[in-house]
Amino acid sequence: MKDWFTIDKIDENTYIVSEYRHWEETHCYLLNGTERSLLIDTGLGICNISEIIKELTDKPVTAIATHIHWDHIGGHKYYPNFYAHEAELNWLNGGFPQPLDAIKEYVVDRCELPDDFHISEYEFFQGKPTKVLRGGEHIDLGGRTVEVLHTPGHAPGHMCFWEAKTGYLFTGDLVYKDTLTAWFPSTDPDAYLKSIETVVALPAKRVFPAHHSLDIQPEILTRMQKAFRELKANGQLHHGSGTFDYGDWSVWL
Repeated sequence: MKDWFTIDKIDENTYIVSEYRHWEETHCYLLNGTERSLLIDTGLGICNISEIIKELTDKPVTAIATHIHWDHIGGHKYYPNFYAHEAELNWLNGGFPQPLDAIKEYVVDRCELPDDFHISEYEFFQGKPTKVLRGGEHIDLGGRTVEVLHTPGHAPGHMCFWEAKTGYLFTGDLVYKDTLTAWFPSTDPDAYLKSIETVVALPAKRVFPAHHSLDIQPEILTRMQKAFRELKANGQLHHGSGTFDYGDWSVWL
């Protein structure tokens, strides 16, 4: 499908590649350095993201997923050089806790699929990363450095990425405007709060989520911290306690 991807430019060396034609509205981020490029998440895999990325960088690309969920690793098949967190290596080797049929339903749900896309041929990406991460690493792209933050809660190996020089915080599925997911068995509400505490302490100037509205400011981090702390104090920060609405975002526990 023509125009499946929407491109937004953050600055001269940073781009957003979005998939607005699917209800997930997944955002991937390309960070170009002088030596190489980092692609944070690779999207749904419905269309070939590498064709877009080639237009935005002539540097070698390393792919890195905020976490190993279907809507964040769909284009990993185009990037043999990719990094992943140690807590989710089994998900890249047949151990993902949901069946392929369920994932296929998510892929085709609420979107206009391209004519040349056939869900019968869809596969959940599996592979071996070129580097295993644990959190705390610094990725040098040449002229810019990105810090890896292990921020579990939504997923055991979920990572956020922090660029101190620009104040850019890439939050994946930890922070976005819409319903945060913390009810799956593989989620951890208590860890989610701890991860919010980690990112709220950063002097972020810009927040870049993996889904939905890009009109999101760092102040949302403080509001989420307050809400999660109150849920914990009230004994509600656990699976099965329900969905809690805070206006421009909510959390499903």
